[in-house]
Amino acid sequence: MPCVMECPVVVLKEVAPSHCLLTVRAPEIAREARPGQFAMLLVADGLAPFLRRPFSFSRIYQDSVGFLIKVGGQGTRLLAQCQPGQTISVQGPLGNGFNIDPARERHIIVAGGMGVAPCPALAEGLVRVCGKAPEVIIGARTADLILCERDFREMGCTVHIVTDDGSAGEKGAAAHILDHLSPQKGDMIYACGPMPMLASISLVAEARGVDCQVSLEANMACGDGACLGCVVESRYETEGEKMVRVCKDGPVFDSKVIDWTIHNLAYDPAMDKGR
Repeated sequence: MPCVMECPVVVLKEVAPSHCLLTVRAPEIAREARPGQFAMLLVADGLAPFLRRPFSFSRIYQDSVGFLIKVGGQGTRLLAQCQPGQTISVQGPLGNGFNIDPARERHIIVAGGMGVAPCPALAEGLVRVCGKAPEVIIGARTADLILCERDFREMGCTVHIVTDDGSAGEKGAAAHILDHLSPQKGDMIYACGPMPMLASISLVAEARGVDCQVSLEANMACGDGACLGCVVESRYETEGEKMVRVCKDGPVFDSKVIDWTIHNLAYDPAMDKGR
């Protein structure tokens, strides 16, 4: 069950330019949290900024949780200035996490940009439950935006790097790398990143008949489904609506649930002459 706690900051460290990992001590939240879930952080006292900010659990420890933060707006700048011992109000865990099935033959994680945030916790969960490390594809625009590569390698993951400009790993799209890894029925794909990337990953999964779970990113005001500010289009109608709430119904969905037709596809496996 979600709770609201005043959590002391344990560690704040820079992991890449303008990116930091914020770790807070939260035994009750850590005990209940699952990979793929998130928390709402109150970034300051008073009215500015007024709303909490949503962050995926990037790491889940025995008595603490970590959040990967990209420093951009006022709220994230304030979080990046936190000092050890300072307390932050944390509401969580919220949403639905990834379904980890040890019966799957193969587990492949695809992370694009800041979509890597929930993936270290997912990889740890897969190692713990399945007894083996997953394969990981990390995509980014440039080499300096590749995040968490060391974390995955330390867990024993096979890591594939792809960048838009070819400055690290292969040049191209994450979906291109996924398709050439030849996932099969019985495997599971987990993906998080920008919607066009997820649309392409879903297309690869569908073409190969592979189950795929996607974690969606969205701006959230409440985190518990009340404000309807994070809805996305669904393929299926429920109670007269073809919309789902990222915060309450997700953020993790079966990729077949989402209507990807409105999103630009960065990669179509049918157009890949190398297949």
